[in-house]
Amino acid sequence: MKAIADTGFLVAFGNRRDLHHSWALEVAQRVTEPLLTCEAVLAETAFHLGSASLVLGFVQSGLVRPAFLLADHIPRLAELAARYADRAPDLADLCLIRLSELHPKHPVITTDLGDFRIYRRGRREVIPLIHPPNL
Repeated sequence: MKAIADTGFLVAFGNRRDLHHSWALEVAQRVTEPLLTCEAVLAETAFHLGSASLVLGFVQSGLVRPAFLLADHIPRLAELAARYADRAPDLADLCLIRLSELHPKHPVITTDLGDFRIYRRGRREVIPLIHPPNL
């Protein structure tokens, strides 16, 4: 499976007590190549899990791969930040929208449907999502 990993998925995967842990394990079993993500997602995940070591393990094991150099995309990220200013998007979300634009065949694996159902790549294209069934 080719996809892009958001913070909620990684937190659910790494925390046995998370409401979506079982779902995240099922999704992770379908991963055949590293999921794309960005450093902002990895930093958020480390914060929420309270463990940088665990998150680095996700990278070392091949679950995820940082695939985004922020400095190369500042103008587009600024456009996205302005476009979605009413939602106050965090940097991780902006980077994931941009990753989705760069890799249009990759769905975003997320638990954040409130935002990702609103975000669009390009001007109007819906971002394909993989999410827990009960959301």
